[in-house]
Amino acid sequence: MVRLERIPMELLIFLAEREGELVTRDEILDRIWGKDVFVDADNSINTAIRKIRAALKESPETPQFLHTVPGKGYRFIAGTAKGEGESADSVAPDSALPFRSERLKLVVLLSVGLALAALAALGISYTNRIGRGGDQHKVTLAVLPFANLSGDSKQEYFTDGMTAEVITQLGGLDPERLGVIARTSSMQYKNTHKGTALIAKELGAEYLLEGSVLREGGKIRVAAQLIQAKDQTQVWAGDFEGLENNVLNLQSELALAIAGKIAPTLPKLTRARLAESRPVAPEAYQAYLLGQQALESRTRDGALRSIAEFQRSIQLEPNYAPPYAGLATTYSLASVLGVMPTLEAMPKAKQAALRAIALDDSLAEGHTELAFVSAHYDFDWTAAEHEFRRAIELNPNDARAHFFYSNSFLSPMGRHEEAIAEIRKAMELDPFSGSIHSFMGTTLVWARKYEEALAESKECTEMFPGMAINHERLAHVYTYLGRYEEAIAEDTRAKILAGETPQNATRQAAELRRALASKGPKGYWKKLLEFSRLPVNPPEAYTLPQQLALIHTRLGQKEEALKLLEKAYSERGLSVTELGVEPAFDPLRSDPRYQNLLSLLGLRGMMK
Repeated sequence: MVRLERIPMELLIFLAEREGELVTRDEILDRIWGKDVFVDADNSINTAIRKIRAALKESPETPQFLHTVPGKGYRFIAGTAKGEGESADSVAPDSALPFRSERLKLVVLLSVGLALAALAALGISYTNRIGRGGDQHKVTLAVLPFANLSGDSKQEYFTDGMTAEVITQLGGLDPERLGVIARTSSMQYKNTHKGTALIAKELGAEYLLEGSVLREGGKIRVAAQLIQAKDQTQVWAGDFEGLENNVLNLQSELALAIAGKIAPTLPKLTRARLAESRPVAPEAYQAYLLGQQALESRTRDGALRSIAEFQRSIQLEPNYAPPYAGLATTYSLASVLGVMPTLEAMPKAKQAALRAIALDDSLAEGHTELAFVSAHYDFDWTAAEHEFRRAIELNPNDARAHFFYSNSFLSPMGRHEEAIAEIRKAMELDPFSGSIHSFMGTTLVWARKYEEALAESKECTEMFPGMAINHERLAHVYTYLGRYEEAIAEDTRAKILAGETPQNATRQAAELRRALASKGPKGYWKKLLEFSRLPVNPPEAYTLPQQLALIHTRLGQKEEALKLLEKAYSERGLSVTELGVEPAFDPLRSDPRYQNLLSLLGLRGMMK
C-alpha cells in the first residue's frame, strides 16, 4: 500500500477521482484546504505533490502517473498521450507506459480504495474532516494559551483573556460537531515545552489552536494556526488585526475563520450573533479581563479585586454584558471565599445575572449564574432547570454549566444517573479541573455508590496530590464505608496541606486514633467535634452549621442536629440543598422538623 500523510493522500484521492482530467491548482486549494484559506497555497500544494511523487517513487522529469500542466495544475494519467499545454518533460515516454504503469496505477487505486474502505468501516467519509461541508463527525479542539509578543509581562492578563474569550466564542459555534476543551485545562500548558502531540493526547484533542497576541499603539494583532494532532500538520493559519475598541469584532473574525474550516454550514443565527459584535471601550474591556484574572485566584482578595474591576468595566460601558456575568459569578462564590454572607451576596448575584441576560440573552454564563441563584437561594427548581438547560443549549462546551447542572440541580432532585453523566461530561471538557474531578466523589456518595466514590476520589488525589479539599472529601468517603483509620490518614494530609503544622496535624491524628480505639466511631466523631473549634481546619471540614449537624447526627444527637440545620436554612448555606440526598441525615428523615425543612427547600419527596 502507498503510505502517505493525510493531506497528500487526500490530494491523491482527489486526482484519482478525476483521472484523465486537468485539475487546477485553485480546485486543489478549494477541495483540500477549503475556501477562505490562510495558508501559503503554492508551497502547500507543491509540498503535497512532492510527497505523493516520493511515495510513488517517480520523479517530475520522468513521471508515470502524475503529470504537471505548467501554470495550470495536474492530471492523473497512466499511459495516455500528453495533453495540450503539457511540457514534454512532464510526460512519461511511450516506452514506459505498458505493464509497469498499469501495475502502478492498480497499486495506487487499490491504496485509495483501501483507505476509503477503512474510513467507511469507522463510519467516517473522507470528506468528514475539518474544512469540509456535509455531515461531519464531532472533533475536539483545544485552544492553547496565546503567546504575549509585547515583551511586557504586565500584558499577560490581556493575552490570557483573549485565549479565554476565543474558547468561549468557539464553544458556542457548532456543538454538534465541535467540542472545545475548557480554559482551566488549556491554561495548564502556558509556557510549556511539551510537544503538540503529547498535549493533544493529554487533553484528548484532535486539533490544537495556537496563537499569539501583539498589542501596541492602540492596535491588536492576532496570529493563529490550527494543527491536526495526529500528524502535526497545519491545516489553517491566519493573521487578524484591529483597533482596541474593536477587539470583540476581531475575536468574532477569528472564530468565524475557524468555523469556516470546521463548520462551513454554521447556523445563520450563530453567524449573525458573531457578526453583531459591537465596539467596546478599551478601558472597559481591560477592566473586564482584569476582573476575570483576579477571580481565577479563587481567594478572598482576588474576589474583592474582581468585584472592583467588573464594576469599573460596567461604569465605563453600562451596556456591555460580560462584566455583569462576571460580577454574578463572583457574588455567587462570595460566601465560599469569605467575602460576604450568602444572604447579602446572592441578591447581588441575581441582579447582575438578570442584567447580563437582559443585555445579551445569548450569554451562557449569565444563565448559569441565574440558575445557580435560583437553586441555592430561591429554591425555585423549575427556574433553575430552565436556566441550566438554556446555558447548556447556548454553549454545550461550557464545563462549568454541566458541573453546576449536576451538583446544584440534578443531584438535589435525586436524578443521580443524570447527575453522574453531566459531571462526567464536565470532566471530559475540562480534564485538568481539580474541583470538577474532586466533586465526582461527592456526587457518587449522594447516589450511595460508595465504592465508586472511593475509586474516583483516590484517582483525584493521584492527579492533584496537593489539593487539600479532595483529601478531606476522601476522608468523608472512608467514614461512609466505616474505614476510620484511613479517614484519619486523609484528614491529616488535608490539615497539613491547608496550613496546619505537621506536628499539630500528627498530634490530632493520634488523638483521633485513641478516641476511636477506646470508644469506637462515636469517639471519633466526638473528637472531630472538638477539633471543629480550632482556628485551622481544611476546607469542608466540620465547621459550618450543616457540617456540625452531620456530626451530631452521627452521635445520635437529633435535637442539636435539627437546630443547626434550621440555622443553615435561615442563613441560606449553599449546601442546604443537599438535605434531600445526604445519606448521613437518614436518621432524621422521619422527624417532622426535617420534613418541614425539605418542604421549605422544595425537596420533600426527593430520593433518599
